[in-house]
Amino acid sequence: MTTVSSVGEAGMLEAQKLCTCAGGANILAIDIARIAYLSSDVVLSVQPTLAKDSEFSKHLNDLVARKSPTVIAKEIPDVQPIRHNNDPFLSAFEPLRSGKFVSVTTSSSTLLTSVPHLYKLAQYPIVIHVSLHPFGLPDYSEITAIRQSGFSFLQSETLQEAQDIALTAHTLAITSGKGVIHFFDVSNSIEDTPIAVEDEGFARALLKTNAVGAHQSSRIGGSSLYVDDGRQATVTESDLRTVSETSSQLDVTPPAERPQSKEGSRDASTVGSSARESSVDSRPTISSMSSIDSVTTRAITSEDIDNYLSDIWSKFQSATGRIYEAFEYTGPSDAESAIFIFGSTGVFVDAIRGASSEDDFANVGIITARVYRPWFGTRLADSLPRSISRIAVLEQIKRKTTKWGPVLLDILMSLKTGPSSAQAPLIVGHQLGHIEPATARQALRGIYQNLNSSSPIQNLEVGVPKPPTESLAFYALEQPKVESAYLKILDQVFGDRLYMANRLEASDAGISASIAANPEFGFGSLLARTEHRQRFIGEVKEAAKTKDFVTDTPQTWLSRWALSAEDPKKSNLLARDVITRLSTDGSPLAYQLLASKSLFFKESQWLIGSDAWAYDLGNSGVHHVLASGANVNMLIIDSQPYSERAAADTTRRKKDIGLYAMNFGNAYVASVAVYSSYTQVLEAMIEADQFDGPSVVVAYLPYNKEDDSPLIVLQETKKAVDLGYWPLYRWNPQNEDNGSPNFSLDSERIKKELEEFLRRDNHLSQLMRRHPEFSANLSESYGSEVREMQKRSAKDAYDQMLEGLYGAPMTILFASDNGNAESLAKRLGNRGKARGLKTMVMAMDEYPLEDLSGEENVVMITSTAGQGEFPQNGRAFWDAVKSTADLDLSKIKFSVFALGDSHYWPRKEDKIYYNKPGKDLDIRIAFLGAHRLTEVGMGDDQDPDGYQTGYAEWEPKLWQSLDVDKIEGLPEEPPPITNEDIKIESNFLRGTIAEGLQDTSTGAIAASDQQLTKFHGTYMQDDRDLRDERKAQGLEPAYAFMIRCRLNGGVATPSQWLQMDAISSAYGNETMKMTTRQTFQFHGVVKGKLKPAMQAINKALMTTLAACGDVNRNVMVSALPTQSAYHKDVHQISARISDHLLPATTAYHEIWLKDENDDKTQIAGNAVVDQEPLYGPTYLPRKYKITIAIPPHNDTDVYAHDVGLIAIKNAQGRLEGFNVLAGGGMGVTHNNKKTYPRTGSMMGYAPANKIHIVCEKIMLVQRDHGDRKNRKHARLKYTIDDMGVDVFRTKVEDLLGYKFEEARPFKFVSNIDTFGWQKDEFGLNHHTFFIENGRVEDTPEFPMKTGLREIAKVHKGEFRLTGNQHLCLSGVQDDDLDTIKAMMKEYKLDNLQFSGLRLSSSACVAFPTCGLAMAESERYLPVLITKLEECLEENGLRQDSIVMRMTGCPNGCARPWLAEVAFVGKAFNTYNMYLGGGYHGQRLNKLYRSSIQEEEILGIMKPLLQRYALERQEGERFGDFTIRIGMIKPTTEGKTFHDDVAEVESDAEA
Repeated sequence: MTTVSSVGEAGMLEAQKLCTCAGGANILAIDIARIAYLSSDVVLSVQPTLAKDSEFSKHLNDLVARKSPTVIAKEIPDVQPIRHNNDPFLSAFEPLRSGKFVSVTTSSSTLLTSVPHLYKLAQYPIVIHVSLHPFGLPDYSEITAIRQSGFSFLQSETLQEAQDIALTAHTLAITSGKGVIHFFDVSNSIEDTPIAVEDEGFARALLKTNAVGAHQSSRIGGSSLYVDDGRQATVTESDLRTVSETSSQLDVTPPAERPQSKEGSRDASTVGSSARESSVDSRPTISSMSSIDSVTTRAITSEDIDNYLSDIWSKFQSATGRIYEAFEYTGPSDAESAIFIFGSTGVFVDAIRGASSEDDFANVGIITARVYRPWFGTRLADSLPRSISRIAVLEQIKRKTTKWGPVLLDILMSLKTGPSSAQAPLIVGHQLGHIEPATARQALRGIYQNLNSSSPIQNLEVGVPKPPTESLAFYALEQPKVESAYLKILDQVFGDRLYMANRLEASDAGISASIAANPEFGFGSLLARTEHRQRFIGEVKEAAKTKDFVTDTPQTWLSRWALSAEDPKKSNLLARDVITRLSTDGSPLAYQLLASKSLFFKESQWLIGSDAWAYDLGNSGVHHVLASGANVNMLIIDSQPYSERAAADTTRRKKDIGLYAMNFGNAYVASVAVYSSYTQVLEAMIEADQFDGPSVVVAYLPYNKEDDSPLIVLQETKKAVDLGYWPLYRWNPQNEDNGSPNFSLDSERIKKELEEFLRRDNHLSQLMRRHPEFSANLSESYGSEVREMQKRSAKDAYDQMLEGLYGAPMTILFASDNGNAESLAKRLGNRGKARGLKTMVMAMDEYPLEDLSGEENVVMITSTAGQGEFPQNGRAFWDAVKSTADLDLSKIKFSVFALGDSHYWPRKEDKIYYNKPGKDLDIRIAFLGAHRLTEVGMGDDQDPDGYQTGYAEWEPKLWQSLDVDKIEGLPEEPPPITNEDIKIESNFLRGTIAEGLQDTSTGAIAASDQQLTKFHGTYMQDDRDLRDERKAQGLEPAYAFMIRCRLNGGVATPSQWLQMDAISSAYGNETMKMTTRQTFQFHGVVKGKLKPAMQAINKALMTTLAACGDVNRNVMVSALPTQSAYHKDVHQISARISDHLLPATTAYHEIWLKDENDDKTQIAGNAVVDQEPLYGPTYLPRKYKITIAIPPHNDTDVYAHDVGLIAIKNAQGRLEGFNVLAGGGMGVTHNNKKTYPRTGSMMGYAPANKIHIVCEKIMLVQRDHGDRKNRKHARLKYTIDDMGVDVFRTKVEDLLGYKFEEARPFKFVSNIDTFGWQKDEFGLNHHTFFIENGRVEDTPEFPMKTGLREIAKVHKGEFRLTGNQHLCLSGVQDDDLDTIKAMMKEYKLDNLQFSGLRLSSSACVAFPTCGLAMAESERYLPVLITKLEECLEENGLRQDSIVMRMTGCPNGCARPWLAEVAFVGKAFNTYNMYLGGGYHGQRLNKLYRSSIQEEEILGIMKPLLQRYALERQEGERFGDFTIRIGMIKPTTEGKTFHDDVAEVESDAEA
């Protein structure tokens, strides 16, 4: 079936022009999507899943992305994706009541479940475009079943009709104020040729009536979706006919009148339909204008709909020549037989058109309904030739509830009643199934023969009753990938005991998957299963009393089991023994009991549900389970992401299932989130299973799409938990019996509704007494209004302070990313005060924008973040300034100073990002009418003095403009406080740390103390995933501390491992990080837990002192599992060096380790006096790192550290001494060529017994000669390059009193770890685990932390942390080997089937905790590697080791500059790419591409890997290969790191 159109080419969209070969069905979807977009304020795009597009969703998203023009929406229409099984029509009410025009694109599968909503939606101007499913044989009963809902129903069959009828539907909805359903079978138009798009002018003329503005300006009351609000579409009749509503009136042009039907009046037009079946509501009319006698208001009738349609279609005829009627007849004017098709018409139309004169059905006419409701009976009669004597009615309806189909009854009532019924044709009903084109002629012949037989068969089935199987799966129920997390935990916890009643893949004979998966079915099946087991227990008890067994043994075991049948632990322990005894008995009774042997086990029974259960609890399984009191566990997964919009979505009336269940009083309730606390999930599931009664575990797993990455789910979870949107708690009403509290809070913040529940029963006060550290959060309600109040109070306080001062006002607003802009702003404010100005300094986002127009002089200072973006504390300000249209700044004067880096984005096309925020702000403020005090100032990090160069030129111009440039006697400014000042004033690292820890008003400590706590092994950080949300809620950042242990050589005992594991769970974020410096690191330790965590570490005989800071840090040692004696020698030396260089201050003991009596407690490496014989009061200029490598393994990257010691062994294979390297270091600043990484320079050889003194003397030269003015130039590497290697060596030798010996020969072959099992010289076994990026945690897929904990409980050797963030289980005896291997297998710790690239990779922490991170690292590198592994497989490189490293910033924690390929974060999702590092860690790499993102990374790496596979020489490593083929030049030393890079940075400024 083909259509061709000649209508208005001018309106054709570009997308349509490109789709000429896409197929009719695809183009139909494009047409429908476009019309819906054109004609709506809001489009609800119903999809199978959020990860799988519907026919329409991709096209709708494309239109939004292109910002295509629209007719109805004032801006771009809001396209909202909604899952088909998530009650999608609920989302239509709020926008409709807000005066928006709404359309829905959906499959027919959503209609029946939405019937309660459809009756109310019918009274609103909504259009629902329904694609009938399943494809191939759509079920039209889903249309007939809702025919009485009050909607108008329009049907289209071809591409052209779909476009025209879609436009008709929207025009009709706007004009009538009532809902319209447009339905169609996409398979009808598969073979259609493309058509032209509707003329834009014509579409606008049709849609843009007076009714549009009237509805969009209306606001309709009603907050409940479950109670009818009484709204009714009405028409007001006066001299001019208009349409009105109970809440507003819609004035429209009256429809053109048509001549009355010859065969009856308009009143007869609805013959065969009840009033309810038409689109007229049967309720009494409510008049809003009854006070005017000449005006009447009544409900819209089918006659009105007929008139509106006639008017719309007459306009179509005038504009396009196409004619539409309610019923359309196609065929000979003298036909005697006709077929009325309510189903897929295309195959019959094509067959009849292709019929020869010899075919008996050649002269048959076809009738189709263009308007299904209202049913215009007279229109049907009018459409038929008078020669028609027989009509075959074909209904494609599966769910017949009566003998006769609904359409057949409609036709009978229309043609068999009334004055002309005597001449009515014979009507024969047929059931239409799937017809293949090849069998269409045969089917038509059968229909014709039956119709013309002397006694036709009614309800004859035509075609195959089922469609092709491949068409059925599109909207099948699916388990979202992310939701499997909780199901895996259930499986881990309960194993064989687990029974999920409504598991999707479960098979229930005769039950559809959708029914079997719903909660009511699952609850019923659980009750039946429980009853079955109770009967079985009774049978067992009876069997235990009989003598029907061969022996007495079964009776004894059955009796024991029966006594414990309801106790899961005891019954399951006995079950296997019982089954064994019955199996060996052989009696008929034993066989009978064994037939139900699974019932011997006490199952952990669970119902699995989604948050869809929360929308109508009374009709869901939740209420039934709670009311029954049955011992049933429910796991309800809530997938709604936290957002302002979701939090404010009161109209959907989503209930809090947890609160609902707690109010019942008989249920165990837990609120959990696996991406927040894995441990709490385990506890809740175990407690729920043990609770005797109903249990509800509400589990959070937020996602926008079902295939969202774990990172997205993690970030959403953290926001929701942190802000109290999703509190973590457990409620056990049975705890009262043993005196324990019912409520246990497992997170720090609760939402208002939960607070009210707890307060009601006095649980909140109990909770606050138990958790005083949380009290401020627990009693705090949050909201965006808090933020506005804070802004206003801060501004008012400033104004009050300035009231008494004289001089011109100057408001300074800053947006600062790294503190430079803020420092400049504050300094400028102080200088302004000194010149007599009334200065106020605020962050841009702290300033109330509405006050800006009332200022006099405004200075704005902003740095540049990311890809030319505003810093975080200026984004909201800029967004508001950028989008406002009514801010008059004509009375203010302003100046802008911008800070940036002209080389940060080296490509010419990216130069626009240089100082972009400042330049944009300058242009926008001027556009809003403000007058410039100066031209925008530009600070450039590439200038000789950095941004200060440009600032020094800009500030005098500002003072000159304000006429305060010639002020005499200005006070001298104090120099800025430096780290050196902080150290010297700290009293040997005390500062005010102790006082800061006592301050409970904030989670932070003072800025100076943040520098000092580094020496104590802890950094203050904040969770960057939460920054924006917390700021929006008026909360301070989510401050927490990272704690790093000092662990000599990375060796820990099993006891210490268990203690570290416990510390991470009790005080941190339940994970441990094994760092690239071979030690433990904990994240997420809040200030109140910081001191207890330090004390717990001390109890493990470990310390954090000097794990960070300007001192010697953790000394690293190769793991060396194959040579234990040699390793022991070297490890002892590392301990000697570490202890020798440990700071002597007692501040650590004083602050962290005092007992209750204020006495100092002991720690490994006792400190006695407050003096620093090695360090002095200012310690070192910067950090000082020492590492030891044991050839042939360079697994500690010996070249990358301040001091690198290469172990040399003697003839007996024991340690003799060390080759000494000095001056390695990794820290770099992007685009600052004065900073660079450096590999260590060879000093010579020193014997083992003197090496700790050598390390000391190197450190002392650095102490006395290192740069203490510029911290970016303070590392030992710069000291050596400034002096020269020989001069530096001489100074060290002078302090030693002897010279270094010549370096001894050595050889490295690798700098990665050797994974798997190895034996040492004593026959002990060692296994190196692959711990990706060093993160030890439990996930549903991999319970790694639990597994290592269980192994530590039985292990008798050591745990050795490696410099590559992995773990070596050392010293396993042969007798214990099988036990350890079994445990490894149980916890999936024996898996080493990873690619060589993954095994050789490493990443730093970066987001969300590192304050220096510019991009993701630890959380992204595994994802990137996964995307490269298919390429590795294809090219035979899966097993090849290629050293790849990633860091979130250029400070180099994962030592990226030595990797063969490295990615260093530069901005969000943006990296610099480096190539050419040495595989042994001996050569630095070099910049290959700057500022690239994933698509470019993959575009470079995949061809390069393929080329490496094809062109590499024997044994050639990847880094060497990239140099040999000329992709990159080798870096010969640190000072040439920036030379000869592959991508030349342009100095040109855009």
